[in-house]
Amino acid sequence: MPVQKVLVVGGGITGSVLCLALAQRGVEVELVEISPQWYGVGHGITIQGNALKALRRVGVLDRVLARAVPFDVMRLRRADGGLITELATPHTGGPDLPSTAGALRSDLQNALCDAVYAHGVTVRLGLSVERLDQSADHVDVTFSDGTTGRYDLLVGADGINSATRALIGLPQRPRPVGMSIFRVVAERPAEMDCAEVYYGGPRFKAGYSPISADQCYAYLLDENLDAALIGPRAPLALLRERGAGYGGTWGGILAALPDDTAVDYRWIEAVLVDEPWYRGRATVIGDAAHACPPLIAQGAAMCMEDAVLLAELVTGDEPLEKSLEHFMARRLPRVRMVLENSLQLAEWEIHPGTPGADPARIMSETLHNLTAAA
Repeated sequence: MPVQKVLVVGGGITGSVLCLALAQRGVEVELVEISPQWYGVGHGITIQGNALKALRRVGVLDRVLARAVPFDVMRLRRADGGLITELATPHTGGPDLPSTAGALRSDLQNALCDAVYAHGVTVRLGLSVERLDQSADHVDVTFSDGTTGRYDLLVGADGINSATRALIGLPQRPRPVGMSIFRVVAERPAEMDCAEVYYGGPRFKAGYSPISADQCYAYLLDENLDAALIGPRAPLALLRERGAGYGGTWGGILAALPDDTAVDYRWIEAVLVDEPWYRGRATVIGDAAHACPPLIAQGAAMCMEDAVLLAELVTGDEPLEKSLEHFMARRLPRVRMVLENSLQLAEWEIHPGTPGADPARIMSETLHNLTAAA
């Protein structure tokens, strides 16, 4: 086995799944997370079938589905709530799994955190990597608290603003796509049984998804507003103002939000490292290597697929360099397709009426392609 001791940088979804996949293959794993507290936070998340497949591979699927809401269709609606069409969504994880599940991000992360601890992974919080020095057979790491460690492999799973990416000499940085997103967790209306998206309103689009028995995740895609608004406490009054003009269930959710509702507001950014993601015995994966707009809801799935496949390859019989080469050959075309198609959808939503625009075709083709093995 080419690696026996691995350092994972970043304790989000990508890093957590990777820790589990490695530990289950007998690897000694250390996880460092820059936050001093490690637990699930955030809004809702759409987990498509190929992501569910990855969660099954690392043993947490049953716990996640115990609170999540699975569904196999999505509905497209006009701004007033009138139905445009109902679409069956492909089973990208195979016929035995739901095509999609809506979940509370904190439920997913908490399940992963508990499993990581249960598998004996060494978790160090409030810590980051300050320097690394590589040789032919190991990488030496100096941490922000002055301690050091020696590993067979270092994996940066530290997100779109990855510090590891720059540390290993990859210059790519995220760029704004030209749209932003408001997100809230709200009370789930009784009639909500799947994800629905509203088109043709005053903003790019609005939508929601059930994420538990009594909660839903609602969002509004808008133009980029003042960057000072970015954060987890944007004004609810602003969301109400920007979301005016949407009716149906979405309008009812917006009207019923309590005044103390936490509104998360972000500019949507994208990044693609279109060269090898590794340098020697250090690599980045997940959003650190490829992050896309959430228009096909495949961001988390691409990250989980990375983690499961990387663990499989680096614990095989090939030398590490070959396993990393094969990892790139498998992953780069797939994530590039998802990213480029997501960016195309964003472009069409920013510029409605573009001649030849066909969002339904792009989404259908993308999800159909993702039914193939990762």
